[in-house]
Amino acid sequence: MEWFEEVKAKQKRKNKVLFSKESSCLQELSWLLTRQNRRVVVLWGMELASQGVQVLTNRYPEDLRPEQMIELCSMWSEGKIKMPQAKQAILQVHAMAKELNSPEEIALCHAAAQGCSVIHTPGHALGYPIYELTALVHRYGIEHCIQPVEKRCEEYVQRLLFWEQQEPTLQRVWASFLR
Repeated sequence: MEWFEEVKAKQKRKNKVLFSKESSCLQELSWLLTRQNRRVVVLWGMELASQGVQVLTNRYPEDLRPEQMIELCSMWSEGKIKMPQAKQAILQVHAMAKELNSPEEIALCHAAAQGCSVIHTPGHALGYPIYELTALVHRYGIEHCIQPVEKRCEEYVQRLLFWEQQEPTLQRVWASFLR
């Protein structure tokens, strides 16, 4: 549980991001991500991003930027639009974070944007968990975050393994750079 000590120390220093690629709770996921093909990582990242967007949409139904990001990034992954349009939508969700006051919601904006960014490069894959786990600590508080964080880390791994099994059978159109 060394990740917890790291998070406590970062929170004490008032860091905005409480996890990193080196966080012990993300090591299994990190290892698995390096062994996936790019399409699996995209499917996984987009699923996670959609979950984060759903939370943001429920809290800010009038703000269409998160849903537009998901729609445009899905189109990008299918080759229907080019990267600049999708990138702009991702940047708009990062900008949304600057307009919010809640550390949890700020982290969720960044998480969702990172989830969509895996289309560009799998190097963004750990961005979603890093930010979403930070949001969980803000939601539950440092005293009550251990179980939700560890449960969510397990879910990341399970969903990645799910997409690893599903991807070969999907009848999906992919952009040429993802084929």
